[in-house]
Amino acid sequence: QVQLVESGGGLVQAGDSLRLSCAASGRTFSTLGMGWFRQAPGKEREFVAAISWNGRSTYYADSVKDRFTISRDNAKDTVYLQMNSLKPEDTAVYYCAGTRTVVPRAKYAYDYWGQGTQVTVSS
Repeated sequence: QVQLVESGGGLVQAGDSLRLSCAASGRTFSTLGMGWFRQAPGKEREFVAAISWNGRSTYYADSVKDRFTISRDNAKDTVYLQMNSLKPEDTAVYYCAGTRTVVPRAKYAYDYWGQGTQVTVSS
């Protein structure tokens, strides 16, 4: 089973930047599409960004499209989420996930999930 571990979260002020990392175990990482989701208190887990197995295609939620960038380094079995111009509404637990399907925005399409990393943005 593929294991995913997120890191890089923390407490920042509005307008600051953070880079989240997700390290994967196993040999199958390079065959997986990867996504980032987030869950704020009292809300459902929502799609943030995704990237295809070869990095040629990326997908973003409208709320983060011009501020966040997803990337991957298959040689390091790692996917990243660069978050710029952070807003208080970005506060959430951020999860990385892997999928063997081609439905990047759908939670049900993801087979593997990390434990999450907390991002808190103060105003």
